[in-house]
Amino acid sequence: MDRQLVASSNVASIGYDEASATLEVQFLNGAVYQYFNVGSDLHTQLMAAPSKGQFIHAYIRNAYPYSRVG
Repeated sequence: MDRQLVASSNVASIGYDEASATLEVQFLNGAVYQYFNVGSDLHTQLMAAPSKGQFIHAYIRNAYPYSRVG
Protein backbone atom coordinates (compact mmCIF):
# COMPACT_ATOMS: atom_id res chain seq x y z
CA MET A 1 0.00 0.00 0.00
CA ASP A 2 1.33 3.43 -0.89
CA ARG A 3 1.65 5.75 2.08
CA GLN A 4 1.86 9.53 2.17
CA LEU A 5 4.45 11.21 4.38
CA VAL A 6 2.87 13.41 7.04
CA ALA A 7 4.15 16.15 9.34
CA SER A 8 3.73 14.67 12.80
CA SER A 9 5.74 14.16 15.97
CA ASN A 10 4.51 10.54 16.18
CA VAL A 11 3.40 9.38 12.71
CA ALA A 12 5.70 9.02 9.69
CA SER A 13 3.24 8.08 6.94
CA ILE A 14 -0.37 7.12 6.29
CA GLY A 15 -1.92 5.03 3.53
CA TYR A 16 -5.48 4.05 2.72
CA ASP A 17 -6.98 1.39 0.48
CA GLU A 18 -10.59 2.27 -0.26
CA ALA A 19 -11.44 -1.13 -1.79
CA SER A 20 -10.65 -2.96 1.45
CA ALA A 21 -11.30 -0.01 3.82
CA THR A 22 -7.84 -0.52 5.30
CA LEU A 23 -5.87 2.30 6.90
CA GLU A 24 -2.12 1.76 7.21
CA VAL A 25 -0.06 3.86 9.61
CA GLN A 26 3.70 3.89 9.98
CA PHE A 27 4.86 5.44 13.23
CA LEU A 28 8.20 7.20 13.66
CA ASN A 29 9.49 4.27 15.73
CA GLY A 30 9.16 2.11 12.59
CA ALA A 31 6.06 0.16 13.63
CA VAL A 32 3.43 -0.29 10.91
CA TYR A 33 -0.21 -1.01 11.76
CA GLN A 34 -3.19 -1.76 9.56
CA TYR A 35 -6.63 -0.76 10.83
CA PHE A 36 -9.61 -2.48 9.21
CA ASN A 37 -13.15 -1.35 8.28
CA VAL A 38 -12.14 2.32 8.34
CA GLY A 39 -14.41 4.46 6.18
CA SER A 40 -13.01 6.89 3.64
CA ASP A 41 -14.58 9.82 5.50
CA LEU A 42 -12.54 9.01 8.59
CA HIS A 43 -9.38 8.77 6.49
CA THR A 44 -10.14 12.21 5.03
CA GLN A 45 -10.66 13.62 8.53
CA LEU A 46 -7.39 12.08 9.70
CA MET A 47 -5.43 13.60 6.85
CA ALA A 48 -6.93 17.03 7.64
CA ALA A 49 -6.36 16.77 11.40
CA PRO A 50 -3.75 19.13 12.84
CA SER A 51 -2.44 16.30 15.06
CA LYS A 52 -2.39 12.91 13.35
CA GLY A 53 -1.26 11.09 16.50
CA GLN A 54 -4.00 12.58 18.67
CA PHE A 55 -6.63 11.80 16.02
CA ILE A 56 -5.50 8.16 15.77
CA HIS A 57 -5.47 7.84 19.56
CA ALA A 58 -8.92 9.42 19.97
CA TYR A 59 -10.86 7.95 17.03
CA ILE A 60 -9.08 4.92 15.57
CA ARG A 61 -6.75 3.03 17.92
CA ASN A 62 -9.34 1.42 20.18
CA ALA A 63 -12.30 1.65 17.80
CA TYR A 64 -11.18 -0.56 14.88
CA PRO A 65 -9.64 -4.02 14.58
CA TYR A 66 -5.96 -3.83 13.70
CA SER A 67 -2.85 -5.85 13.02
CA ARG A 68 0.80 -4.95 13.36
CA VAL A 69 2.42 -5.69 10.01
CA GLY A 70 5.86 -4.20 10.46
